[in-house]
Amino acid sequence: MDTTYLLPAIGISIKDLPKDTLVRLMQKGHQISISNISIFELSAKGAKHVAAGTLSTERVTRGIRAIVYDERITVIPMHDSSVLLMAFKLRRLLSDFIDCLILSSAVNRCDAILTEDNEVQDLKRNKEFAGLVTTVNPKFKIQTLTDTL
Repeated sequence: MDTTYLLPAIGISIKDLPKDTLVRLMQKGHQISISNISIFELSAKGAKHVAAGTLSTERVTRGIRAIVYDERITVIPMHDSSVLLMAFKLRRLLSDFIDCLILSSAVNRCDAILTEDNEVQDLKRNKEFAGLVTTVNPKFKIQTLTDTL
C-alpha cells in the first residue's frame, strides 16, 4: 500500500479518498502491508504540517503509533536484500526512490500495490517493469483504490 492511504491516520486528508480507507480494506478481508519507508514518509509529511501549525505533534505521533502497532498491518523492512535489489532496478523507471522502495516491497511480498501515483500506474504498460516483475511475482498487479474496493 502506498503512503497516501495512511495520511488520514495522522490527520492529513486527501481529496477524493475516504478517510476510512484502511478500515474498509481490512473489513473486506485485504491484508495490509506497508514498507517501513512509509513510516518515515508519514513522519516527514507530519513534521511539515506540525511546523506549519496545521497539525499537533500528538496527532501525528498517535497516528503513526496506531499504524506501527496494529497487528493487522505488516511492515516490510526496506533493507531486505530482495527489496533493495529490485528498488535499485526500479530507479531506472521511477524518479522517486521512495516510490521504488514501496513498489519493490509490494512486488517482493504482496499480490498487488494500491497506489494513485500516475508514474507508478504507468508502469502497467512498461515492458521493462513487466520483465522485472515476471521473475519475482508474475501475478503482481498495480491497482487504485477504485479497482480494489
